[in-house]
Amino acid sequence: MNIKRMRSRHNRPSGSGSSSGSSSGRSFNGQIPLNRNHVFDSNGPEVRVRGTAQQLFEKYLQLGRDATSSGDRVTAEAYFQHAEHYFRILNAMNQAAQQAQQERQERTARPRTPYQQQQQDAEAPSEEEGGNNNGQPDNTAEAEEASL
Repeated sequence: MNIKRMRSRHNRPSGSGSSSGSSSGRSFNGQIPLNRNHVFDSNGPEVRVRGTAQQLFEKYLQLGRDATSSGDRVTAEAYFQHAEHYFRILNAMNQAAQQAQQERQERTARPRTPYQQQQQDAEAPSEEEGGNNNGQPDNTAEAEEASL
């Protein structure tokens, strides 16, 4: 029997008993999480290329330029279409990274609740206990008066 006919999509054996289809317990709803270091296997026209989205984009652009210079416009267009596909993947990754960064910044800039402020105040040493780093009395008021 042909093993390919026995397997379902994504080379997972059929009837695995797992409703999510993932043995690791993670479910990505059919999508691979966007990661800049994710390695793709690409079956382009006439070649098989493996690498990150950035590497594949650059490789297909170069193959398209080479095909154009050799006079094969059809193959060049196919390579350029593959390059565009990986370009779109790169854009999606960049947008996801920017969104994640904005969310992290919003979390850190969010005002603290009174309970969180109490916890932070309890952890920080007071000035009487030598809360400034150099052990010297705090002269910020005197410095402010001197600058006026």
